[in-house]
Amino acid sequence: MKTKPNRSGPDLYGERFRLRKNQLSPSLFAVAQYIHTHRGAVLDKTAMEIAADTQSSDATVVRAIQALGFSGLRDLKNVLASYLGETLTSSAKMATTVSSLTPDTNSSIDFVLEGYLYTCQMLSEEKNRLALSRANALLQAADRIAIFGIGASSLLAEYTARLFNRNGTPAYVLNRTGASLSEQLIGMRPGDVLIMMAQRSAHREGVTTLAEAKRLGISTILLTGSAESVFIKEADCVVFIPRSADAEKIPVHGTSVICLEILVLALAASSPKVPLQTMNRLYELSNSMTKPRKNPRG
Repeated sequence: MKTKPNRSGPDLYGERFRLRKNQLSPSLFAVAQYIHTHRGAVLDKTAMEIAADTQSSDATVVRAIQALGFSGLRDLKNVLASYLGETLTSSAKMATTVSSLTPDTNSSIDFVLEGYLYTCQMLSEEKNRLALSRANALLQAADRIAIFGIGASSLLAEYTARLFNRNGTPAYVLNRTGASLSEQLIGMRPGDVLIMMAQRSAHREGVTTLAEAKRLGISTILLTGSAESVFIKEADCVVFIPRSADAEKIPVHGTSVICLEILVLALAASSPKVPLQTMNRLYELSNSMTKPRKNPRG
């Protein structure tokens, strides 16, 4: 049975396949194409079984997988399982949520507002307050701030980087997938601090980003809603961002924005002179573009 591409989050296998398919030999392409269209079935197959289905050899299957940037079949299955699991879970949560709501708008209002009341209360607990304080101390010592987020979090990364820059703190995003992410990672420097938004799954982008941060001696602030996130052990500071009051229903995503805005504001408050000077300069630059131009001939 063919698996439809996930339109709601990062499709890591699909991204690698799209970027590298033109570089594959015909035999490797045939295997990669088979995996692309039979992801669910591949989870239960050995390399020999995939080879039989593609009329190739198990060695060719392994070479195709490695050509797409995976270390082997197990690594590939972990990525596919994470992708398919999140897709199915999201569908189930949406079905559970909408079936519990009434057609009038009030039930939707109550669901969202009650969700935020719960998640904000969790965010404000003492453990998270201490973590946010630790995160602020790390950011105060940073030369620049990198914000990692892929999928829906890529938009939050862009928004947060803009806020930091507007307040006078140089910031940049790490929000691409596949080979394109390497073009962003190459700009990381010692002295930076990394803010990373990630959940449970050990996707290659997150693993590679953390490895590069560790190589450069960059401190990492992890924002996650999962106590089982594989990235926790590598982070210098962990802020737990609750995503839902009911694990069987869809999560609310604005809590991540709230947490990020706390970090932005806390850093600005720690050295108010910098954001004030930056905002004044932004006003001057903006004002210079709105003034009517003088005729150079008088």
